[in-house]
Amino acid sequence: MQTVGEIMTTQLITVTTETSVRELANLFTTHRVGSIPVVDGTGNLLGIVTETDLVGQDKSLHIPTVISLFDWVIYLESDKKFEKELKKVTGQSVGDIFTRDIVTVASGDPVSRAADIMTEQRVNAVPVMDGKKLVGIVSRIDLIRTMNS
Repeated sequence: MQTVGEIMTTQLITVTTETSVRELANLFTTHRVGSIPVVDGTGNLLGIVTETDLVGQDKSLHIPTVISLFDWVIYLESDKKFEKELKKVTGQSVGDIFTRDIVTVASGDPVSRAADIMTEQRVNAVPVMDGKKLVGIVSRIDLIRTMNS
């Protein structure tokens, strides 16, 4: 049984929440990756930022439908969702657009666990942790490469 540690990418490119969106776009194009782990100043994993997060800045903003009744404004949709979407669309740094709630794998986990996570969560890459330390990232292309060996 092959493990995540045997197929993961260990030459990590990481960004911080302060990394500008312009710098992020440059990293995606220069290194030809689709997902980059977001870390704090001491290297602790905070989340992940993807090409989709970046492309999402160009999407049109959906203004929530409201009803005005006397002096009240009643949102027919979540105003929190709108605020979150607005922050992403107007974001200037990675901290504005990255995903915080992510699933990770350990280097000793079977490759099938990473495949299950990618399929169920609809993500293209999963950070690899050894305890609290980020040691790699496994992406769909890493899984596809195992099919050739």
